Amino acid sequence: MLEQAEQLLQDYFGYSSFKKGQKEIIESILTGNNTLGIMPTGGGKSICFQIPALCLSGVTLVISPLISLMKDQIDSLNALEVEATFINSSLSNLEIKERMAKTCEGQYDLLYIAPERLQSKEFISQLQASDISLIAVDESHCISSWGHDFRPSYRLIPKLITSLSNQPVVTAFTATATKEVRKDISELLRIEEESIYVTGFDRPNLKFNLISGDNKKDFIAEYVEVNQDDAGIIYAATRKEVDQLTSFLKQKGFSVGKYHAGLGGQERREVQEKFIFDELKIIVATNAFGMGIDKSNVRYVIHHNLPQTLEDYYQEAGRAGRDGEPGECILLFHPADIRLPKFFIEKSNLTPQFKKRRYQQLHKMIDYCYTTKCLRGFILNYFDNQQLINDCDNCSNCNEEQELIDITTEAQKILSCVYKTEQRFGVTTVACVLKGSKRQKILKLGFDQLSTYGLLKENTIKEIKDLINFLIAEGYISLTNSKYPVTKLTAKAKPVLAGREEVYYKVRKKIKRITSQNSLFSILREFRMKLAKKEDLPPYAIFHDSTLKQMTEQKPITKEAMLEIKGVGPIKFQRYGKFFLEKIKEFAVQETARQETATTTDTPSHLVSYNLLKTGKSLSEIANLRELALTTVQSHMVRSLQEGFDLNLDLFVSHKNRDLIKNKIKEIGAERLKPLKEALPEEISYFQIKLILSAKEEYLEL
Repeated sequence: MLEQAEQLLQDYFGYSSFKKGQKEIIESILTGNNTLGIMPTGGGKSICFQIPALCLSGVTLVISPLISLMKDQIDSLNALEVEATFINSSLSNLEIKERMAKTCEGQYDLLYIAPERLQSKEFISQLQASDISLIAVDESHCISSWGHDFRPSYRLIPKLITSLSNQPVVTAFTATATKEVRKDISELLRIEEESIYVTGFDRPNLKFNLISGDNKKDFIAEYVEVNQDDAGIIYAATRKEVDQLTSFLKQKGFSVGKYHAGLGGQERREVQEKFIFDELKIIVATNAFGMGIDKSNVRYVIHHNLPQTLEDYYQEAGRAGRDGEPGECILLFHPADIRLPKFFIEKSNLTPQFKKRRYQQLHKMIDYCYTTKCLRGFILNYFDNQQLINDCDNCSNCNEEQELIDITTEAQKILSCVYKTEQRFGVTTVACVLKGSKRQKILKLGFDQLSTYGLLKENTIKEIKDLINFLIAEGYISLTNSKYPVTKLTAKAKPVLAGREEVYYKVRKKIKRITSQNSLFSILREFRMKLAKKEDLPPYAIFHDSTLKQMTEQKPITKEAMLEIKGVGPIKFQRYGKFFLEKIKEFAVQETARQETATTTDTPSHLVSYNLLKTGKSLSEIANLRELALTTVQSHMVRSLQEGFDLNLDLFVSHKNRDLIKNKIKEIGAERLKPLKEALPEEISYFQIKLILSAKEEYLEL
């Protein structure tokens, strides 16, 4: 049966070999063992239950947390001509009834449901009447009360399993689970230790950046400007921040949508669909958005605020680079951010035991923000990974992404001002004093008489506030937890004020593009978009970006070569691949022509155009290939003729028009072109007149 699985992998998914851990997990499932797979996002979890579903008789029941995730996977499976469907709250009662009837008849290979569906006794009885051979629990960490995204309805799964007479094989998958959570999953789903496969948590294609002390909006605006052709998600902690960030980016002209629980269901669905179909490049969202997104070509994830746990962070950051191509995960940190997750924990209905647990998780998240060690290594160590990393060369702590500038003098002025204002005011007031502001509040308090008044008058208020926030982030200044936070000096500020220690400001190096420009990739991506709209599918359901990238690198021009591309199997080739093959062939022809037209210092531009004409290309084709105006190419022909190069005038001027031009030249002369043009029929062009004038010794009796 494993041989059958390998053939299905090639035929349906277009891969010649399994990814790490897939083969072992699939073999365990097909052998009849309840199996748990801990695999990183993008590691191919879905294939681990989709291939067994095609091997086994009966229906595979997939329990998945979000409607959007179901729809994405069903679209992808239907594109592969796999019989799969879903049942959730988006359907009418009639649609649900029809799909369940087909399920009982065995017409589907896979049926996706949300865990909440298990609350229906009628639905359970219909499942009991169906031939369910496999149950796949996706995002299985949701079953554990110790997990970061516990869903009580997941606890109904064990009861469902025991209620089914044929006792199907159970398989569970997640990307983020500590040892404690793994133990919970395996006990609840009766999975033996030897059937737990941990393929690792590392995502080597992702770069982890922690940026502290920067102005967050400025950074985001700069980042999305540089990477405006790529898809990205920006997470914010509250609905208000989501709304503000979305408005800010829209005003700057970016293609952006927002997503949070305060929006209507229809509006959320529309925004999510536009993002999935590449009609929106950026989504600004709360953590309500993310776990159910199967979009493979998200290139970056930015966290505007501090997540509550490392599990939350890694789950959300893991939306980037699911296709294995480079991605960036950026956390913008400010010490004041810690207050909000603490507030959420205190206001929650958690028991004291779980609150304590949440605080422990939050402190780990804070430690991540302050560590000077490898960020990737910190995350992997948290998830008990055996392969510990000390230097990944792909995070902001391992790469020198920042330059240091001495700002000791500016820091002393700011710290002194905090002291002079008696440590009783917020960041804005301190900045106004240093700027030398004439605001009524500053004058009324007599702060214009302080020695620190106007010490940074050459800076803008924003620049001063950015410096203050940097000193807060670096621990020289603290903020109170009051409604209106007040600045306080810390012990770390004393040696700076005394002149015993220096302060260095970290200046980020220029942001670089995640993906490089490639003309063929752009052509294929644009063609994929048109095809996706026609098929009403997400673009990545046709081919992932990684598949398109390999096409651009290998440029296959035969069916056999195209089938060597990862992600292109016989089924997908017949349905989509053959059209992409034609696009690549067209590009190859044009590329060859462009190379032929490449100018050198030894070949004048007009002769390059002349040589192309001699190969049989028209003037319009030459203009397109060389990216020149048609009139420029025409002037090249005239000059070539003037220099004695042979030119077949029959291509450009009929014998009748030649005679007309010659007669008018004899009649009114050739000193000026305009009178000649006006005296001739309108269809005769300046180009044709110039050609006859250039060939006058051969064609005119003068």
